[in-house]
Amino acid sequence: MGNSVSTVVGIAGGSGAGKTTFVRRLLEALPPGSTTTLSHDTYYRDLSHLPPDVRASMNFDHPDSLETALLCDHVDCLRRGIGVDVPTYDFATHSRSGHTTRAEPTPTLIVEGILILADERLRSLLGLAVYIDVEPDARLARRIQRDIRDRGRSAESVTRQWLETVQPMHDEFVGPSRGHADIIVPHGGDNAMAARLLAAYASRQPQERL
Repeated sequence: MGNSVSTVVGIAGGSGAGKTTFVRRLLEALPPGSTTTLSHDTYYRDLSHLPPDVRASMNFDHPDSLETALLCDHVDCLRRGIGVDVPTYDFATHSRSGHTTRAEPTPTLIVEGILILADERLRSLLGLAVYIDVEPDARLARRIQRDIRDRGRSAESVTRQWLETVQPMHDEFVGPSRGHADIIVPHGGDNAMAARLLAAYASRQPQERL
């Protein structure tokens, strides 16, 4: 058992809001080796038992598509100084790979994902809840660019999914979760000032925070 985590920061926001970019800026501003990150995306449920066409048709933007209970267990373990084995998810096949990634407790834990503020138990584990706020058109453009580059998809399939599930689920679950945020960050992941301020907060000892 290692040292317990003193700060758990949740980074939420709609798909394509720039959460990953914002987390990267946070990591650049925090002391090297001081931070562990968990992405909700790696906790998608394994669909390898389903035919490929059925997997592709699933609603990946609904909370039920994610094994959030496992993420909560992992956050809780890291908070208490216990390392965890994080699943690895293959977005091309919609299945978990056979290996895991070890995550060890560090002074700061960052948890990132579109739905992390929509789950009551997960919210209760966060010390600071952040919501990245970006207009829908900008988020769609970023989503298309990312999924073509990183997930081997076409612009047509990304746009279709956006209209059928991404934006409707955003309106139902993600957008309303904004009300649970302690801090709203405008201008997406490129808001360097917000990242520096949050990094300064996370680096302070718990007794020094307001």
